[in-house]
Amino acid sequence: MSENNAFNKVLEQIRTQSPLVHNITNYVVMNNTANALLAIGASPVMAHAVEEVKDIVTISSSLVINMGTLSEKWVEAMILSAAKAKELNKPFVFDPVGVGASKYRTETAEKIIETATPSVIRGNASEIMALAQVTNNTKGVDSTVASDAAVSAGQSLSKQLNNTVVISGATDYIITNDSISKITDGDSMMSKITGMGCTATAMVGACIGVEANIHLAATVAMQIMGKAGNLAADLSAGPGSFQMNFLDSLYKL
Repeated sequence: MSENNAFNKVLEQIRTQSPLVHNITNYVVMNNTANALLAIGASPVMAHAVEEVKDIVTISSSLVINMGTLSEKWVEAMILSAAKAKELNKPFVFDPVGVGASKYRTETAEKIIETATPSVIRGNASEIMALAQVTNNTKGVDSTVASDAAVSAGQSLSKQLNNTVVISGATDYIITNDSISKITDGDSMMSKITGMGCTATAMVGACIGVEANIHLAATVAMQIMGKAGNLAADLSAGPGSFQMNFLDSLYKL
């Protein structure tokens, strides 16, 4: 299947199936990611109460776990959700925001991965390298290195967990064992909008909710982000208008 055909196929699946994507994500970006999922044709649910997360996982097509803003109850909800996804064989994507920046974040990431291997781990270069124990040199939630510097760490992590690892950056790398795909679409203005990486993670959640080939699904998710970013940049004067135009571009893809 050609790259363009694969992109169109997954995008059409999202819009015809409207997968329910369960997000346990940080409250900085909840509105952004929910709107992005709606714009692309998916159906988001933002549920993090420990009393209901297992029920929500049960009815969802996929699970998104993002540890951007941690607290004890949210971590408990993440663990319960990951365990339920494993039990039901539901695909899930894990965004280890800021892993390596604090002991709490690193321990939380380890607990989640030990509970259930994510179908996809999506992070910036510093986060992927920290997870792979190559380096702990993270700067809060931002990357301190370019995405290509983390490719070997991503491969190591993918082989260790037998899953797909996505490294976001000027070039996005999608790694499944020895298979590597690269996406160069996107615009530098995307780095000036909070939560664009979190939106990419949610987009992976939408794609793995409809496409069983996880590497293909993750690749299309990053293509969606890049293509929408290109379109939005052409219409925008700065980060404020970019955010609005990005949602419109997702809708128009």
